Amino acid sequence: MLKLEARPEASKLWGYASPVLALLLTVLVGVAIFMALGKDPVRGLQMFFWEPVKSAYALGELMVKATPLLVIALGLGVCYRSNVWNIGAEGQFVVGAVAAGGVALLAGKDTSRWIVLAIVLAGILGGMLWAGLVALLRDRFNANEILVSLMLVYVADMVLSYMVYGPWKDPAGYNFPQSKSFESVTQIPRLMSGSRVSVGLLIAFAGVGLMWVYLFRTRAGFAQQVGGLAPAAARYAGFSSRKALWVALLVSGGAAGLAGALEVAGPIGQLTPYIPSGYGFAAIIVAYVGRLHPVGMVFSAVLMSMFYIGGELAQSRLGLPKSITGVFQGLLLFSLLACDTLVAFRLRWSSRRA
Repeated sequence: MLKLEARPEASKLWGYASPVLALLLTVLVGVAIFMALGKDPVRGLQMFFWEPVKSAYALGELMVKATPLLVIALGLGVCYRSNVWNIGAEGQFVVGAVAAGGVALLAGKDTSRWIVLAIVLAGILGGMLWAGLVALLRDRFNANEILVSLMLVYVADMVLSYMVYGPWKDPAGYNFPQSKSFESVTQIPRLMSGSRVSVGLLIAFAGVGLMWVYLFRTRAGFAQQVGGLAPAAARYAGFSSRKALWVALLVSGGAAGLAGALEVAGPIGQLTPYIPSGYGFAAIIVAYVGRLHPVGMVFSAVLMSMFYIGGELAQSRLGLPKSITGVFQGLLLFSLLACDTLVAFRLRWSSRRA
């Protein structure tokens, strides 16, 4: 009988190499999928790994996709290191976008550019509010944060649909369910002309530095992780596990809301029913492929954005279904789980005794 046996000491080198091996396995399985679908595997891999980086414009679009993924993943990293399982970042992203869009709709022709700060702040507060509901239910009623945060995603989608089909529907939009286009004064500043890359990219990189300092160079960050992973030890040391819960969820919710604000006031420029794009769920993979480390998340966010762009190109140029993006994301996650398991455990044959 084949069984798993814990290794006496897991190799740190193989632990760091696990994401790379997972990527290689994803590529190999992807080749098999392309062949099974009757598509040229070289052409298919080119859509995912070459087209997104072959020009300056392509790199810019890659950064546009990577920015919200990285921002959300940074917040989730704080959550997961605190042993708080926020699975509803997608809903917090949507509510942040709705809150930011509501402020953007107040702008007129003579509105100051300072309204951008109000839009960003509204997005952060919207995401924190939605995550705060999860923290409240977990704190007061011991509700499971996985189920609560996940179910609130669907409520957030309904809130967005109500607004764009109802009060905020553009009367001059030919009955399409969307708000009017935001005034140009509300647009998140772009880094360069001819590119959609905004200052959100700089905010994301600043978040990388802040998360690293907070988690690994401050007493509060240490207390945050201990409060989540070992509540009894945290109480003995004078740390509050309740505080760790609230901080983790509010930080992750605020980050997701910030990503929603940057997206709706940046590349999209209006509220539509299609704002939920799966970023909140994909950021979970980004966080874990990046080993819950802010620097690792930078690389995994870029990789995941390549999957997004590659999936869109494969759909338009190779005639593959839209779900191919999700297939590659899922392959990467399951390959990483398999590699991590084999790093910590080994397979052993054992004979059954009668």
